[in-house]
This record gives sequence, C-alpha cells and structure tokens, in this order.
Amino acid sequence: MAALRAAIFLDRDGTLNEEVDYLSDPEQMVLIPGAAASVARLNARDIPVVVVTNQSGIGRGRFRWEDFAAVMDRMTDLLAQEQARVDAVYVAPHHAHGQGEYAATDHPDRKPNPGMLRRAAEEHGLDLSRSWMVGDKAIDLEAGRRAGCKVVLVRTGYGYQVDGGLADLVAEDLPQAVDLILAQWS
Repeated sequence: MAALRAAIFLDRDGTLNEEVDYLSDPEQMVLIPGAAASVARLNARDIPVVVVTNQSGIGRGRFRWEDFAAVMDRMTDLLAQEQARVDAVYVAPHHAHGQGEYAATDHPDRKPNPGMLRRAAEEHGLDLSRSWMVGDKAIDLEAGRRAGCKVVLVRTGYGYQVDGGLADLVAEDLPQAVDLILAQWS
C-alpha cells in the first residue's frame, strides 16, 4: 500500500484569488499576485494542491453551477499561464438560506466543517495530519483544524480581520504562506 501524502488545501476566494462577493463572472477572477507561481512551486515538488471552497451563491440561487464552472475554467487558465495547476476542487454550495437540496444549517462539507478535506483525503490518499490548510477566514482555519491539519492564515481577502492566534502560521499572502510551509518541511 502506498504511503499517504501531505497536501496543501487552499481556500479559493481571498486566498488564491482576489475577494469578490459571489464571484460568478470569469472576468472578475484575478489571482493574488504570486499565487500561480506559488502553486507551481508546490506542483514541482509533487505536493497535491486541493481547493476547498464554500459557494453559498449557488445554493442561494445567486448564480448557477455553469457560472461557477466558467470562473474555475478562468482560474485554471490563469494558473496554467505559469505552469501551475490544482489537483482537485471541492465545493460546498450549502447554506442555511440555501434553496432546495442546498438548504442546510450545518452541512458536513460547509466550512468550518471538515467534510471537503476529509473526502479529498480519502479520494486522493492524503495524510491530513501532515497537511496544511491555507485560508483568509476563521472558518477556513477551523475546518483545517477539525480535519487534523495545521493551518495558515493569510492576510489577503478577509484575513486582515482575523485573529492570528487562531493559526499555526500567519502570512501576508499565499506566496509567503508557501514559503513558510516549505520551510517547515525542510
């Protein structure tokens, strides 16, 4: 049996790309400066990069899955311009004010719950205890902790509003977060 691998879990909005409320227009997908190069560094070291993102806009009916897919296609294109890629994307469209099947006050996948990280670990052979969750919100950090990961707060997006004491490490942005994580693994 192959050994489980450590991974980097990334929140999307405010961590990998500039924060836009209810991002549904691909033209508004703008990566944080240096984010693509940082993901490429992880790719070069064969470290799985997994995006875990709450998308209540889908559940609330503010935009459709097709809109989300178009935004993700744009993100993929922007990453590819710097030879970077994400290995998997997990989405939680659920919300207390969601519609139909997406109406859920405490869905196991919706951060701060760890469902997306646990599912990714199971499906991709990842060792959560050696993995890191990077995000700009307290719910990202809590999801990572609940999954058994170490956590990094980035000060982009909403990160400037979050208590740094909640994190194992605090970074100005994703590039610095990757530097700090890789230094821990050296």
